[in-house]
Order: sequence, then C-alpha cells, then structure tokens
Amino acid sequence: MTRLTYKETLAELNNRYPDGVPGGINPDDIAQVKLQNTYSTHLDIAREMATLMRKDMAEYDADQSKFTQSLGCWSGFHAMQMMRAIKRQKGTLEKAYVYLSGWMVAGLRNRFGHLPDQSMHEKTAVVDLIQEIYTSLRQADEVELNDLFAELKTTDDRAAVIAKIDAHESYVRPIIADIDAGFGNVHATYLLAKEMIKAGACCIQIENQVSDAKQCGHQDGKVTVPREDFIEKLRAVRMAFEELGVHDGVIVARTDSLGAGLTQKIPVSREAGDHAAEYTKWLETTPISQASLEEGEVAIQLDGELVKPTRLPNGLYRFRSDTGEDRVVEDCIASLVDGGADLLWIETATPNVAKIAGMVNRIKEVVPDAKLTYNNSPSFNWTLNLRKQVREDWIAEGKIKAEDYDEARLMSAAFDEDPLGIEADRRLQAFQTDIAREAGVFHNLITLPTFHGTAKVMNDLSEGYFGDLKMLAYVKNIQREEIRTGVSAVKHQHEVGSDLGDTFKEMTGGDRALKAGGEHNTMNQFANVA
Repeated sequence: MTRLTYKETLAELNNRYPDGVPGGINPDDIAQVKLQNTYSTHLDIAREMATLMRKDMAEYDADQSKFTQSLGCWSGFHAMQMMRAIKRQKGTLEKAYVYLSGWMVAGLRNRFGHLPDQSMHEKTAVVDLIQEIYTSLRQADEVELNDLFAELKTTDDRAAVIAKIDAHESYVRPIIADIDAGFGNVHATYLLAKEMIKAGACCIQIENQVSDAKQCGHQDGKVTVPREDFIEKLRAVRMAFEELGVHDGVIVARTDSLGAGLTQKIPVSREAGDHAAEYTKWLETTPISQASLEEGEVAIQLDGELVKPTRLPNGLYRFRSDTGEDRVVEDCIASLVDGGADLLWIETATPNVAKIAGMVNRIKEVVPDAKLTYNNSPSFNWTLNLRKQVREDWIAEGKIKAEDYDEARLMSAAFDEDPLGIEADRRLQAFQTDIAREAGVFHNLITLPTFHGTAKVMNDLSEGYFGDLKMLAYVKNIQREEIRTGVSAVKHQHEVGSDLGDTFKEMTGGDRALKAGGEHNTMNQFANVA
C-alpha cells in the first residue's frame, strides 16, 4: 500500500477543500490523523504483510543468513512490547514477525478455562487475537507519530521532523497464525481461514493431525490424516487467500508424523504409488489368509499380500515404529508439490541440527527451494539437550571419557562455567543461525515465551513483594530496570494513548480541551528518564 507523505497529504486536503475544511478544522490536524492511521483495514495489512513475507523469503533463498524470527504472543500488548524492544535495540523491525500460538489461545485466551492444546478453544478466539494484535501494533504507530507531530509544533527544524514522520517504520509486522488442524472439515477450514485473513493474517499454519483428536505437537497420542485429506485443507486455505485478494498469502504445512504413530483412516488407493498407497505402506500389519479373518476385522492387500493392520480398541491404526522420518519427508514433499504450501514445519522431539538437516536434505532432493518454519519450543529442555549433545560429541572425538561427566547431573548449575556448559551455551547461541544455514529454516520462532515469561515475572515479583522485599521487589526488578533500559511502558499512561486523547481534544476544542497530561500528571516524573 503506497502511503502519501506529509506534504502530499496536506496538498490533497487543500485541493479538496480550497475554501477551508468544514467546521474550521485545521488541515494540519486532519493530515496528522490520516498519517497516524497507518492501515485502512486489516485486510490491507494481510495483503501488504504477505508481500513482505515473500520478499523476505526471496532474500533468504539468496542468503541463508537472512532468516526471520518471532516470539509467540498471547495479547496485543505482548506483541507491541516485543516490537518496541526490537526497534529500540536495532533501529528497524526487518525480519521480525509475530507468532500466534494455538497452544496459548487454548491455555490463556479460552472462555472454557485454561485448557491443553487440543483444539478445545472457540474458533473465533484465534481471529479475535489476530485482530487485537494488529489493533495494538497500529496504536503503537499512532503513539509514536503523535509524539513526532507534537515535536513538529515546537521545533525550529520542521524539515527534519517531517522527514522522520515520512520515514516512520510501522510497528505492523507479519503474523504467522496457527489454525490448528482446521477446526473441522475442509469447508470449516476455509471459512475460518477467511476470518483469520480478514483480521490481518498473511500467513496461516495448519497441521496434518485429525481435527477432532488433535494433540499438542509435544504430547503423545497424535493421529495424522491421509495426505490427500491434508492437501484438501491446504487448498481450502489457498482458496480463502485468493478469494480475499491476498495473492501472496503464505501457507505453512506442518507435519506431526515424526511423533505420531497412529492414523484414523486407511485411505483408498486407486493406483500404485498414489498418496494413499504411499501412506498405507507404513502401517503395522500381520500377514493373514482370508479364511483366518474374524468377524469385524479389516484386511488390505499390500505388495501382493493380504495383511491385517494393527487396530487398537479405539479403532485407530498403528504405523510401524521407526518410520516417522520417512513419513515426514513424504508428507513435506506432498504438501509442497500437490498442496501448494509455501513453508514447512516439522515438529521434532528434541533440538538437533543434524537430524533436522538430514530430513530437509531429503526433501530438497525433490523440492530444492524447500524452506522451514521451526519451533524452538520451550517443551525442549534446551540446557539438558545441548549439554548431552556436547558430551556425546566429545566422547566420540576422544576429548573426554564417559565417566568424566555424569549424564544424570548435566542440569547442575556447577556446569554453567564448566567447559562443557560453556560449549553448550555457544551452540545454543548459534542454534538458529546453524539451522538456517544447514537445514533450510527460513523462520525461527519460540511458541510460548510470553507464557513462561509472564509466569517467571509474576513468580519473582510475588515472592519478593509478599516476602521480605516488599516495594523493593517491584522497584528494583521492574521499574528501575524499565527506566535504565528505556522501556517506554514505564510511562504507562502514554503507552496506552493518553497523549493521543489530549491531542485529539485539542484538535477539536482548542483551548477548551480538558487534558490529562498537565502539570499534575504523575507521568511527568518520568519525563526525562525513558
């Protein structure tokens, strides 16, 4: 979306109202509110952010050091604070996205209570959160631009401030939005995808689990659907993007097959090598004769042999053990080639660069430009996993003996300054760069950081405040740190738009405006500190 400059906006207004704006409104004030409204609709956001993601994907293809990142946010305020911090530190929001986690919607935005990641939340809760995040990010634009316009009214160097206004980088960034397994049949998936896109989603992530038996990717009991079923849902999402004119819309196809050992359906194979045949070949089976088939049992012909699939009491069928990686590779190729997906998501049980790269390289033999979104999940014990990897590597390289490091004690703080612990931390710091380079990971995310971060902050504050520290617990660990690190939220009235209200009252009422930001506003205590 092409935005007019300050000068162009004023010229347009003066051309439309050569005799002055009705009501005697100052054209400068209208120009300000128009420029502060950085997007007309959230569908405009979806279109622009989709194009931005495509640009980032092309840059990554050319240079794999240019991967993107996001943190999972369960409120608009979390997303706003994330973007403010990035902009404050780096000066730009390039390559920074927001991840919208179905797990956190189920656990924290759910009218039914705090529930597990099993599609047990209302469909519309996801849409509402997308809407909320973009409302918050757009308000961050308004607040920042309002400050610049306030500066414009008092500065002697108007040209410099106008240049800042015209160069303002919006806080609005792409959201990768989790639609779980589609919340129903293919038509339900399409209808929900449309609502998510209208709320602003430029990228939708969908997984190949059974919708009514969906489990968190890091829990047991996962049940996958046949590939043709999943392809139909991918098509449903694409049709939603196209219908709404979001032609660059991005689809992330997630496979849970690495940890899923069950399927609900045995698909019908029409010819050798079709998706159904490639799916059923991994079933755990027992050879039988037709005569030995008992009442109610199911048998299929596989490779010219009549076999009975292993069927559990709940009617589900089991895959052979140790077939997960093969099924993942086939899932991903089918999703890209026949489902039209743009990015892949392989849910893994541990963070291991070599294992992820091994699967991705097999996929790239068929689809050379395959790219991943990877879940740097808090479900992993990162410290333990990386220390184990270092220990195993050093034993294999002959640097240490197995008895030098007791695996059962690797989580001990005693290893924080030990060479093994230091090497594990070095690998942690390099992990995202390594998987971007070696495993085709375009986007690195952490699903639940704001869940754990909020829990940790509230734990520490509560222990101190209700313990011996009292007010020192809040002042030392929160307010003083906000001031010293430049966190704008220390001025909480300003952060939620109090100055926006004062400015608008002044625009419409002039000297009659009853403003909140006068000399008795306690936020003035923070005027020169953040």
